[in-house]
Amino acid sequence: MPLFPPSSTITTAFTAPSSKKTAENFWISAPAESAKPKIELYSRDYYLACTVGGILACGPTHSAVTPLDLVKCRRQVNPTLYTGNFQAWRSIIATEGFGGIWTGLGATMVGYSFQGAGKYGFYEIFKKKYADIVGEETAHKYRTTLYLLASASAEVIADVFLCPWEAIKVRTQTTIPPFASSVFDGYSKITAAEGFGGLYKGLTPLWARQVPYTMVKFASFERTVEAIYDMLPKDKSEYSMVTQTGVSFLGGYIAGIFCAVVSHPADVMVSKINAEKQPGESVGTAISRIYSKIGFSGLWNGLPVRIVMVGTLTGLQWLLYDSFKAYIGLPTTGGKK
Repeated sequence: MPLFPPSSTITTAFTAPSSKKTAENFWISAPAESAKPKIELYSRDYYLACTVGGILACGPTHSAVTPLDLVKCRRQVNPTLYTGNFQAWRSIIATEGFGGIWTGLGATMVGYSFQGAGKYGFYEIFKKKYADIVGEETAHKYRTTLYLLASASAEVIADVFLCPWEAIKVRTQTTIPPFASSVFDGYSKITAAEGFGGLYKGLTPLWARQVPYTMVKFASFERTVEAIYDMLPKDKSEYSMVTQTGVSFLGGYIAGIFCAVVSHPADVMVSKINAEKQPGESVGTAISRIYSKIGFSGLWNGLPVRIVMVGTLTGLQWLLYDSFKAYIGLPTTGGKK
């Protein structure tokens, strides 16, 4: 079974699914009626569609969990600040108003929309390019390695887009009262005080957090979805899009649990560096100083909250991404075509 089947074998019409019932039941889909393809697989329009899908998957989902992310970041910087999520939200609302629990929303929406565009769009590009380089047979045999390499390559680029907005988000969330009143206020304050480079001082730890995270996210998702379909009695193509996107959500949630554990120490360090790095101090020196203060156990502050947050996030992202692809007539990600 080739990793990337010929585009002529897959219907890719850029149209919403017909409301006409052609399935034997809600979950099992009969073969779709033939339609003239409007988006050719692995074409420029295909990658553009995947990029748009990445924006829709990452921007809104990360924004929706801003209250959780706010508490997580503050507890990473100061573990004694709150005793739990509900106590934290009550405290924040009492002192900063209801809008206080949404501190960092603007930077989150902008940053993770950019990141989602790069993450998903470039992943699809690199996955195809690397498969073409080694050939279909080798690509399929070593597909887990292919997923790891493609996702790592995509994330390195995506983090360059994310880093400035992540710096604004973390600085705003971890200072009380908040460092900035809006994403643009934060941008102006950081660049005025530290120059444009101040927005990228956390890039190295961001790579350390996000690249392993994304490698686990995509590779474990692809193999989990493949395993789910292997356990089901019918081929993937025989299931309705409702079922296929449901599989995407389940596979994404499982992948998210692994992601949270793998990337959490670096996530703590990103928060610490953006909040505590001293002017003129190198990233390496800052990491060494912070680690000497918090120790190994301090790298795991907030992990239970992050498992819930990242598991839900990752499941929803794959659900939204594949729902968008299905809506425009493209195949969902993973599994046998």
